[in-house]
Amino acid sequence: MNIKLIKTESDYRKALERLDEIFDAKIGTPESDEADILGMIVDEYEKKHYPIDTPDPIEAIKIRMQEMHLKQVDLVNEIGGKSRVSEVLNRKRKLTVEMIRKLTNRLNLSAELLINDYQLTV
Repeated sequence: MNIKLIKTESDYRKALERLDEIFDAKIGTPESDEADILGMIVDEYEKKHYPIDTPDPIEAIKIRMQEMHLKQVDLVNEIGGKSRVSEVLNRKRKLTVEMIRKLTNRLNLSAELLINDYQLTV
């Protein structure tokens, strides 16, 4: 096991290649331990050099709806009538605190994500 910190893009590519080689190693073997450690090092490098922005609240709702195979009508109880759901998802109306509470439970999204600000369209 020859693990070192990832300092350059070249180090990163080599680490990914090695991780690919040992990814399916049997648990409890030295290769499995190496894969675990290498995975953590790669993850830290990616967080620093390839950050992923969290989606705004409306995008998060749409993504979760897609994952859960929901249609707009499925959120009527959480947001209000069909037209209100449409207004929210088309960024014509902001989420209210009550909507956020209900959507947090229904879609299993964090309130912290849903309270973030986003732009309305005119």
